[in-house]
Amino acid sequence: MTGAADLDLERLGNWLLENLSGFAGPVRAEKFNRGQSNPTFRLSAASGDYVLRRKPTGVLLKSAHAVDREFRVQKALAGSDVPVARMHVLCEDEDVIGSAFYVMELVRGRNFDDPRLPGLDTSLRARIYADMNRVLAAIHRVDLDACGLSDFGPEGNYYRRQIDRWTKQYRASETGTIAAMDELIDWLDRNVPDDDGRRTLVHGDYRIDNMLFAQDGPDCVAVLDWELSTIGHPFADLAALVMQWQRPPGAEGRGLAGVDRAPLGIPEDQAFIDAYCERAGLPGIPGFGFYLAFAFFRMGAILQGVKKRALDGNASNPDLGLRLGASVPDYAAGGLEAVSRPEKS
Repeated sequence: MTGAADLDLERLGNWLLENLSGFAGPVRAEKFNRGQSNPTFRLSAASGDYVLRRKPTGVLLKSAHAVDREFRVQKALAGSDVPVARMHVLCEDEDVIGSAFYVMELVRGRNFDDPRLPGLDTSLRARIYADMNRVLAAIHRVDLDACGLSDFGPEGNYYRRQIDRWTKQYRASETGTIAAMDELIDWLDRNVPDDDGRRTLVHGDYRIDNMLFAQDGPDCVAVLDWELSTIGHPFADLAALVMQWQRPPGAEGRGLAGVDRAPLGIPEDQAFIDAYCERAGLPGIPGFGFYLAFAFFRMGAILQGVKKRALDGNASNPDLGLRLGASVPDYAAGGLEAVSRPEKS
């Protein structure tokens, strides 16, 4: 973590005294190095520890960095089968610290940024992946009406809507021509599947480094980073997770490409998909290549936005933002490769 020079702690502390029950200052803040979209801080105060997530400063793309939606969905999921942090308070008054923000509890748990889970034994790895599967299925089983989330996303074909949205976002943050990305956008535009009626809560960026696990076991204790959540199609979350595993191993790729998974207790892609289908009561997922290509495209578009913010000087971590932005052509190539893979027979 790093310092928090860009937070006005006096104004923040005064606001929390008036709006957060039980809060007692003074407040100190440290910025988490993770998180390229909405800057995140650990707050320490006399009343305890908290986490603050804010919109970044500067000119932002329309509908991006929606901390109000993050707050709403996690608050709605309290007490459900989906583990989330407890939401404390939302501030939409930009005059307090320069942008909207919310404060939530600090969940104690382990965070893994390497899906190989180095240092853990084979049995524990397998159980962690099984719990990832369980939680993903639980997200997609959420009763939208009971949780008050029935209006959390529009009706209609989710993939049509998402491809249109992220194409616009990509064009708005484009810093140069990437032929493979243009080709992938054209292919997705022509191959959107018909709406099959599935309409569930989707996380939008479901992967192991957006989760916290128990300090002494495999159970997920909180799913983080709900910025891209909406009502949509469940296969998008599953494909996003599988997409991440196609990336190179290491701190930035955070993938499993080339990794011999069996000795590590980590399931192969199809085994994880099959386990999800069993939990969801599905016989299988035909045409998975489309969903995987879509996941590559959307992440490429997101990282292009990260690169643009880094170049504009308002990224959470500019150096990392530029490195991540350099991988956009790789995501485009991965999407094109996904559509050429043979389907499971």
